[in-house]
Amino acid sequence: MKKHDMVPDHSFFEALVACVIEIAPKDYYKRLDEGNIVLKKSKKFSFCKQGLLVEGESSVLKSDMVIFATGFKGNEKIKDIFMSEYYQSVAIGSTSTIVPLYRQCINPKIPQLAVMGFADSLANAYSIELGAMWLAHFMDGGFRLPSVKEMLASVLEWEKFMKQYSPVYFRRACISAINIWCSDQLCRDMGCNPRRKKGFFQDLFEVYGPSDYVNLHTNKK
Repeated sequence: MKKHDMVPDHSFFEALVACVIEIAPKDYYKRLDEGNIVLKKSKKFSFCKQGLLVEGESSVLKSDMVIFATGFKGNEKIKDIFMSEYYQSVAIGSTSTIVPLYRQCINPKIPQLAVMGFADSLANAYSIELGAMWLAHFMDGGFRLPSVKEMLASVLEWEKFMKQYSPVYFRRACISAINIWCSDQLCRDMGCNPRRKKGFFQDLFEVYGPSDYVNLHTNKK
C-alpha cells in the first residue's frame, strides 16, 4: 500500500460534515421499480378524497402518504417569504456568511420568524424534535431570548466554526460534527441538564442518541 493511499480524502470529509452524502431508505429503489413509490415534480397540486391532483395530469394519483421533498435550497425558500429586499437580505445573509439563525432557529433581526429543520445532520430527526421542544418552551414563556447583539455574536461564533471545519459547504448549516454541542445548548436554554447519561464514564465514552433525550423535563427560568 502506498503512503498516499492511507491519507483520508479531505473532499470526502468535507462532504461528510456538510451532509451532502445521499442516504436512501431501505428498499427505496426496489419500491420505485415496483411502483409503490411514485415521484412527481410539480409546482402546484391539491388533495382530493382519492389522493392527489398534480398540475398537468388528468388522473388522480391514489396515495396513502404524501411526502413533500422541498429540495436543498432552504435559504432561497426563507428569502422568498419576504417581498422587501431588505428583509430578503437580512433573512439569509450573503454568500460569504452562514444563514444567520440563532440556535439554528431564530433570526436575531427577525425574531418573530422561527425556522425549524434548517440545520442538517446525517441523523437529524431527534435534533429537529429537540429544536421544536426548545421553540415551544420559548413560546410558552420558559425563557427569554438574549439581546439582538448577543444573538448576533453567537451567530458569528457559529459562523467562524462552520468555516473552520467546512470551508466550502458552510452555508449548508450542517450540525453532524457538533450534534451533541448543539443539543447541549438547547438543553441549557430549557433548564435541563445536558449530561444525559447515568454516569461520568458513560457520558464520556458512550454515543449520544435519541433515547438520551426521552422524557426531557423543561424548567421555566
